[in-house]
Amino acid sequence: MTAYLTRTIRQAGIVLAFAVSFSALSATSSLAFSSEAQQMCTGDAFKLCSSEIPNIPKITACMMKNRANLSTGCRAVMDRDLQKSNKVAAQ
Repeated sequence: MTAYLTRTIRQAGIVLAFAVSFSALSATSSLAFSSEAQQMCTGDAFKLCSSEIPNIPKITACMMKNRANLSTGCRAVMDRDLQKSNKVAAQ
């Protein structure tokens, strides 16, 4: 039971750290990812970039580096959000 509880607490902490990191990324970076991207990409981030959590720039770099391995939904919303960010930056 203790191992299960420890694992559950650890997973909850990782989820929280990722959510906070992704939210901070949205607030502080030119890459302002939507809440939809956060929802669609959380699984991909854990699968592909868990070693980078909670380092925001490293998570972002890892997700971009692993773009070809992202789920279809995650890649689609990230591409859409990046296009929006690029349009805002160009203005």
